[in-house]
Amino acid sequence: MKSVKAIAIGGFDGMHIGHQKLFEATDASGAILVIETGYANLTPGREREHYTDLPIFYYELDTIRHLDAAGFIAKLSAEFPALEKIVVGYDFHFGKDRRFTIDDLRQHFSGEVEVIEEVSVDNDSVHSHKIRAKLQIGDIRGANRFLGYNFTISGAKVQGQGLGQKELYATINIDVKEFLLPKEGVYVTLARLNDEEHYHPAVSFIGHRVTTDGSFAVETHILDAIVGDVSKLRLSFVDFIRPNQKFKTLDALKEAIADDIAVAKRKTRQLSL
Repeated sequence: MKSVKAIAIGGFDGMHIGHQKLFEATDASGAILVIETGYANLTPGREREHYTDLPIFYYELDTIRHLDAAGFIAKLSAEFPALEKIVVGYDFHFGKDRRFTIDDLRQHFSGEVEVIEEVSVDNDSVHSHKIRAKLQIGDIRGANRFLGYNFTISGAKVQGQGLGQKELYATINIDVKEFLLPKEGVYVTLARLNDEEHYHPAVSFIGHRVTTDGSFAVETHILDAIVGDVSKLRLSFVDFIRPNQKFKTLDALKEAIADDIAVAKRKTRQLSL
């Protein structure tokens, strides 16, 4: 902390293109200060560290919400003694009931306070709540435009129902607890197995298995490799294929999955993996 000269402050759930503007303004000597509210579900916890090279420090909201503006600045100055610059978004508020504003920062901080104005895509302002809304209707491409990268979740492998390997297509099932999940359905995805750097083209299903046992699953079929021992998986979403639906027979489901695989192969073939 002693060498940090600039910090970007915010909740930073999503680490989206608007957030990235704040990070850029800190320059090479900067860092990120995350105010952790407990509501982050696009990039929960240390998931944020996948989307920046800057060091990230975390303040739990409950440990600072009692501070007034002077107390907050005093805490920052004590923990970042070389601090010369604070970077915040145009709508930044802090303190109990979000009562303090950018003007309060400027009044109590002796260094520079830089305010990053609203970032828009096609005249639509970028906000985390809009990304969540897009994911919940299956608008993956729209969410990814706001994020600046493919929306990604990760989880540990869990046992599936065993039906795919025997009668359908082999899948990897993962347990995902902290992340917001997109609309139930089938998606073109990219999958990173264990700690591999390489992403494999894949087709993924999220939702209740309404044709079989009705249980909820997040499962992925890898398109370009025979999958060995997998303990965890990172899954990046490229596009929405179709909503979840119930089929009358397993053969009808298998035929639909074959069509999904063909779509995923076609769309991922255009990507540089």
